[in-house]
Amino acid sequence: MNATFFEGNRQSVTHALHGGLVVLAAHDSMQRTNDSAFLFEQEANFWYLSGIEEAGWKLIIDAKRNHSTLVQPAQSEIKQIFDGGLTKAEAIAVSGVHEVIEARDFEPYLRELARKHSIAYTVYDKAAYDFVVNPAQRELHAVIKRIFQSIQLCDTELHKLRAIKQPEELVRIQKAIDLTCGAFAEARERLPTLKHEYELEAIFGSTFRARNAHHAYDPIVAHGENACTLHYIKNTMKLSRTKPTLIDAGARIDGYCADITRTYMLQPTKRQQHVHTVLQAAHVEIVASLKPSLSVEVYSGRVDTIMKKALIELNLLTDETDDVTYRKYFPHAVSHGLGIDVHDSLGRPRVFEEGMVLTVEPGIYIEAEKIGMRIEDDILITANGHKNLSAKLSTSW
Repeated sequence: MNATFFEGNRQSVTHALHGGLVVLAAHDSMQRTNDSAFLFEQEANFWYLSGIEEAGWKLIIDAKRNHSTLVQPAQSEIKQIFDGGLTKAEAIAVSGVHEVIEARDFEPYLRELARKHSIAYTVYDKAAYDFVVNPAQRELHAVIKRIFQSIQLCDTELHKLRAIKQPEELVRIQKAIDLTCGAFAEARERLPTLKHEYELEAIFGSTFRARNAHHAYDPIVAHGENACTLHYIKNTMKLSRTKPTLIDAGARIDGYCADITRTYMLQPTKRQQHVHTVLQAAHVEIVASLKPSLSVEVYSGRVDTIMKKALIELNLLTDETDDVTYRKYFPHAVSHGLGIDVHDSLGRPRVFEEGMVLTVEPGIYIEAEKIGMRIEDDILITANGHKNLSAKLSTSW
């Protein structure tokens, strides 16, 4: 991305906040083993406003002065030798900020700004599910609380901005999707010769790294009954020719993600084939409904109607009002935003808007029959309807 992209994003967020002061933290590096770290992945809002892809940095946007400052983390000589690091000049070139200060000057600089700003805006995402959250935002929040009269969160404004993808973002999302589609095509072609789930996973890993990309998330390669565990990532089971294999994978390249799922079968039974055919039809019908100004609530209701009809056709549901049974076979949401994050927020919109990118991923999971199937595509909301960005990859088994 050119620095002007990040400069424009900083102007957009301060405009949405009607001016003010924004202070954000990059993610910190997280320990993996005794003396090594996990592969670093930047906090999405921080990257959206700065383009910096290294740990420990901070960003200050002062709308009153139209001035942006990056704070360079302190780094020992030993760490510099082992890990390297971004120079001040490189950080300015990437982000387009006006200056870079050192970590020791961060709090004095904030105290100076507190004379002109009573409120500081920041992002403070709490842990989801049972995750341990990266500590960087919590630690920054504590610093801001000591210095400013008031702290307000600006995640809502950032999510709304990030929900509408700019042209250069769409180029990168499409690049990630195209790379992922290529990996799926190779996996489908080689499936008859493979013996284990991890061999399928390896195709995606090698394809992505050969193009300077990474997995956007831990890939799911779920054979047979494993597909009934929605986030199955062991990928160790031996493959057979008589069970379906669900693959959910996506590349991250140039900061943006793909998220695609296909279910493949080599020698399907009539029942397996029927389930997949019904799911395929539901997927097509759901995608066809997407357009700008469509109410999210109406969309959700349409999805429920379509999926309940599918389950009735499969003799899994008899009463359309029986939501308990319905959710037994389709227990997850059908869509989520896609972008810098795999699960990008759409800003809790009332209606879909042109420029939004979201997944459509209906699934049917029949644990008693050891069948789990899902089809997932990545969809752009356009001025007049939608575009399936992953349409080149067939949904057929």
